[in-house]
Amino acid sequence: MLIAHDLGTTGNKASLHDDTGRLLASVTVSYPAHFAAGGIAEQYPGHWWDAVVSATRSLVERAEVQPSEVTGLVVSGQMMGAVLLDGDGRPVRPAIIWADTRAAAQERELSDALGDEPAYRLLGHRLNPTYSVEKVMWVRDNEPDVWRRVRRFCVAKDYIVLRLTGRLATDRSDASGTNAYDQFAGTWSSAVLDAARLDASLFPEIVDSVTVMGTLTPDAADALGLPAEVRVVMGGGDGPMAAVGSGIVAPEDGAYVCLGTSSWISFATDAPLHDPHRRTFTFDNVVPGSFVPTATMQAGGASVQWISEALSSDPTRPDTAALTADAGGDVDTDGLYFLPYLLGERSPYWNPDARGAFVGIARHHTRAHLMRAVLEGVGFNLLTCIQAFRAAGATLDRIDAVGGGAQSDAWLSILADIWGVPVRRRTIVSEANSLGAAVTGAVGLGLTDFSAARSLSEVTAEFTPDPHRHSAYAQRHARFSAAYDALEPWFTEGA
Repeated sequence: MLIAHDLGTTGNKASLHDDTGRLLASVTVSYPAHFAAGGIAEQYPGHWWDAVVSATRSLVERAEVQPSEVTGLVVSGQMMGAVLLDGDGRPVRPAIIWADTRAAAQERELSDALGDEPAYRLLGHRLNPTYSVEKVMWVRDNEPDVWRRVRRFCVAKDYIVLRLTGRLATDRSDASGTNAYDQFAGTWSSAVLDAARLDASLFPEIVDSVTVMGTLTPDAADALGLPAEVRVVMGGGDGPMAAVGSGIVAPEDGAYVCLGTSSWISFATDAPLHDPHRRTFTFDNVVPGSFVPTATMQAGGASVQWISEALSSDPTRPDTAALTADAGGDVDTDGLYFLPYLLGERSPYWNPDARGAFVGIARHHTRAHLMRAVLEGVGFNLLTCIQAFRAAGATLDRIDAVGGGAQSDAWLSILADIWGVPVRRRTIVSEANSLGAAVTGAVGLGLTDFSAARSLSEVTAEFTPDPHRHSAYAQRHARFSAAYDALEPWFTEGA
């Protein structure tokens, strides 16, 4: 058996799997995140480690297995952050996570040196404050006392692997989400590091996601309550992991949408996909030699969580399921739109200054209207991303849904109508990252191959678009886009 850890924004999910990757049990341990004005988004790496320890022990106890039955461990993690370490591998400050947008000046420095289009072709991503290298530069430029202590950089799952094995490295999927990785050469980009004025020694070794990093250190084994002989597989970023967990391991497997805190649409290809307008990007896959073109919005599920908290009598226990269900069916927002840019935006606008907004609100609008507008707003934004993929030559004629939001019939029906393609719920909904990590771990341990992922996640429901609603939504999507265009100057002026 093996244990997969998925380090998300709100907590760590530990899941127990058999040697084929099949899910047996799971436990989630929450931890806080600090969001503040000015684009601040941070977490303490120590909280991640404490959650890994607690979740591991709880999982073994709950599953009623002997620690000796666990032979492998693998980690999936939130991407695009920056964990800065001293010479002893200890964090020198809180981790700057994916949602942080403070590094606008550092983005401009890289843009001036590299050029936006050449950088996009080199990296598979556009330059943006949400990426790791800009965040590292920000610390150097704004926290000199902290910077003097910095010796190494990594991302979330790398820090956990370091705590588990004593070895610091990253994998290609996470490396490709840093804005410092040459996607063609498969190495850290000397051009980017020169432009960023950063020493290559800061950056970890790059290995394949299926690499066995070693066994547990004595301290890690003692903390987790597992044998020191447990082998640790490198793992990868949560986006590519979710693709594997959704059964998307090759181009013929189609596309999927993850309706998590951030939300994205992705699929597998044999080569990076470059959008002429740079609205989308491409990660290296955890499947060696494969890529996952992706369009990620900052606040998909986060927008739904926010409105649920705002509309619930007890914000600490939001009535998300009930509110979403009430907003389904024939509810008509009657001219109400929601721009889901609570954390700035990546795809498709790449505007860290963008903000959320209700447009067209009137006295008669109710809680159901507000909720429906949020659900539709996320769908409209993702439709723009789908259109970008199609413009770049991709075919998306069916989309499978995973993530917490995929549990809602009402939302999946709305998305099918907006996008005009069937949307299918898979058996693995909230566990896609964990399942992808488990399969990756099993491959690394020589127990199976990636094709096993296809049989571990089945379709349980399909939502077919209504042609009339889709036609109406096409017109409303144009108005949604026009609302953003009208407000964009205001966002910038208010930044």
